[in-house]
Amino acid sequence: MTRSLRRAPAPGLVLGGMLGLQGGAALAVRLFPLVGPAGVVALRLTVAAVVLGAFWRPGRRPAPRTLRTVLAAGTLLAVHHLCYYQAIGRIPLGAATTIEFLGPFAVSLAGSRRASDLAWSLLAAAGVLALGEGGSPLGAAGTAFAATAGACWAGYILVSARMAGQAEDGGGLALAVGWGALLSLPYGIARAGGRLLEPRTLLFAAAVALLSSVLPYSVNLEALRRIPPRVFGVLTSLEPAVGALTGLLLLGQRLSLPQYAGVAAVAAASVGATRAAARRGQGVS
Repeated sequence: MTRSLRRAPAPGLVLGGMLGLQGGAALAVRLFPLVGPAGVVALRLTVAAVVLGAFWRPGRRPAPRTLRTVLAAGTLLAVHHLCYYQAIGRIPLGAATTIEFLGPFAVSLAGSRRASDLAWSLLAAAGVLALGEGGSPLGAAGTAFAATAGACWAGYILVSARMAGQAEDGGGLALAVGWGALLSLPYGIARAGGRLLEPRTLLFAAAVALLSSVLPYSVNLEALRRIPPRVFGVLTSLEPAVGALTGLLLLGQRLSLPQYAGVAAVAAASVGATRAAARRGQGVS
């Protein structure tokens, strides 16, 4: 597997990670009738925690400051996953992913006063408005869950950046995912009970965890070794479009033309903002 990752082109790895993430979300929707969103979150985080723990094998207890960061990251992960799965259970996958993506987009623009960044923000806002107005209207609950997931994801980006500076390897990530699993298990058990242990459920949940967590973490890490972060940021900006395409192909979720235009607008705004930030970082005016 390691040799295959090293031979694959870096952009293909990033695209593969996005396809895995969105494919896992589509598979999770199929699992909702069996255990509901809470059950899926509990199983996904538990399986991911076991796999990451076995791989990274976190050793000694982290320092108090690092432990607080790990607990914060795990809490944000658990809340994000639950809200995101609640969202895709109510509104199309592409729409939910696009709204959620506004969280990372806001982080990339935080503190900027440039007119160009304001233009990208307005384009993204227009895209979200098109999602809500075109075709079948999105439900308020699904939209709210997707927006909350985006806020949690933005917080996780900030916290995980701090965690990366405090932990030497992926042990912090393994501990954070383990804490998220511990938080989500009681609620998942309360909602799904013994159905969580049915063989069919466990098989689907393992697939969701591998596609949505283990695969993206692995391929993105390898991609970041070979391409600059600015290129990585531009490529991952295509995730709303990948989510819309995945929802169409795997779940038969059709958006209207204005809604597809809204997805494209958010993706374009993210690409533009990422490229502008990269140019500023290189001293290009």
